[in-house]
Amino acid sequence: MKMIVVDDDALIRDSLKLILEMEEDFEVAGTAANGQEALELCGRLQPDMVLMDVRMPVMDGVLGTRRIREQFPNIKIVILTTFKDEEYIKEALRHGASGYILKSQPAESIVETLRAVAKGNTVLEADVATSLAELISDRKKGSRQDFQLTEREMAVLSMIGEGLSNREIAEKLYLSEGTVRNYISVLLDKLSLRDRTQLAIFYLKRF
Repeated sequence: MKMIVVDDDALIRDSLKLILEMEEDFEVAGTAANGQEALELCGRLQPDMVLMDVRMPVMDGVLGTRRIREQFPNIKIVILTTFKDEEYIKEALRHGASGYILKSQPAESIVETLRAVAKGNTVLEADVATSLAELISDRKKGSRQDFQLTEREMAVLSMIGEGLSNREIAEKLYLSEGTVRNYISVLLDKLSLRDRTQLAIFYLKRF
């Protein structure tokens, strides 16, 4: 997984680069101090993923996400920030971010999130999922029967809405991660949704 790390704090950039390069499946191809530099690096290096800070000079992470996704739609972007800012959360996801995690997370949790995104999942840190719940003021309470969901499918959906990872869901429900992925595929099909983020938002709006 070829990556670019983007943060205006040189210490954070170097620390993340060191952490990621300790993993055999990650290669940090370059670093950038803002969204504009990240966009230019994407053109030159063609990374698989960008780990992007939010609040930066010249071009912030939200605009950087938008520009990169417009020009390089196959590049996955994970937003990394210390700020649980509601507007940033909404905008980053709207412009195609595949995940949104906080710098307060342990290094191993950040690495796990990046691996999940690399496999095609959309991952929200638990506090971010909570913030999303607070954003939605027009929630319409429903029941699983309204959408023809089984009790187990509903349990998986609720945990996605709470921001749990596949591993965490598997542990709580005593399932394998593969079985959890199968449940997610069934939910996406039943609810005509595209990805994990849409499942989370669907749950927060409907239940």
